[in-house]
Amino acid sequence: MEANFQQEHTDNKEKRYMTFLEQFAPLIEGETHAISVLANTCAALKEAFGFFWVGFYLVENNKLILGPFQGSVACYSIRKGRGVCGTAWEKKQTLVVPDVDQFPGHIACSSLSRSEIVVPIIAGNEVKGVLDIDSDQLNTFDDTDKKYLEEVVRLLVKTLYN
Repeated sequence: MEANFQQEHTDNKEKRYMTFLEQFAPLIEGETHAISVLANTCAALKEAFGFFWVGFYLVENNKLILGPFQGSVACYSIRKGRGVCGTAWEKKQTLVVPDVDQFPGHIACSSLSRSEIVVPIIAGNEVKGVLDIDSDQLNTFDDTDKKYLEEVVRLLVKTLYN
């Protein structure tokens, strides 16, 4: 299997996400090994969008534990309700943070991170983990990112937890 997620650069973010999803769905279809699927998801998102940091934290022993990621060294674990990831877990909702320095209790795994989006992975009303994406620029993420990254997570849940 060879998959290339590099895209022709366009300012139309929605079109880029739609192209990504067309390629992503068959990449993970029928796969059952969570770590492998999450690792390839990180690689595909990084390749397609050039995100500064993209990765997963998985719920284990009532903490978020670092899972597959692409980017610089990251925090090993995050408690529920702490930082953007822990808050998204606690609230069971996607958080879009335009400026991480303005988020109360932000955990700075990298001082270069400036904005962030975190999408919880919810299966059977239980949070299994979160998709965490950081940018080294302010105001990177918006409702378009939220909509399509939630769709990425929906496909992951369908593949891994159904």
